[in-house]
Amino acid sequence: MYQSSITPEEIENLPLTAFPGRIHIITEKGPDFNAAISHLSACRAIGFDTETKPIFTPHAPRPRTALLQLSSLTDAFLFRLSDMGLPDELASILSSTCITKVGAAVIDDIAGLEKHNRFKAHRFMDLQQFAERFDIQDKSVKKLSAIILGRRISKAQQCSNWEATVLSEAQELYAATDAWICLIMYNKLLGYDINL
Repeated sequence: MYQSSITPEEIENLPLTAFPGRIHIITEKGPDFNAAISHLSACRAIGFDTETKPIFTPHAPRPRTALLQLSSLTDAFLFRLSDMGLPDELASILSSTCITKVGAAVIDDIAGLEKHNRFKAHRFMDLQQFAERFDIQDKSVKKLSAIILGRRISKAQQCSNWEATVLSEAQELYAATDAWICLIMYNKLLGYDINL
């Protein structure tokens, strides 16, 4: 049903897609944070990703996770952990046995988040492993999106500064898309109709 791998040339010929919904930047606890927790708690499945400031010096210590992205089909919430840490209410979403968190290579992301606040991770779906059930061998989110959805996503902001005082609109869209696209791909693999 799906091709096992895809070339960079094939990807470049695909139409570009990005998160189409509302992006919420959360920097502290308060009404916006509470609304985010309420929205996410009502979801059965959400997209998941994290961002960390890149390091370009060999053997330099890895910075702490700067951003946590959680997305429904309509709303993406970007939690700036470098400002607010990982509050218990947010950790409870990650510990919930009722909400499936869909991401790629989630083990490293979870380990990074646990440096902010210890929690017991439950119900995480690693899209890379799930895709293997469909004989898809390519693992990157960019390649998975191309194979599963026939859409190209931009990775131009991947190595930008995620600890910047203010994130650019391009960073916000990139971060929202990375979490949202994992949820979209998961739904497609489950057999749900997807309109992009």
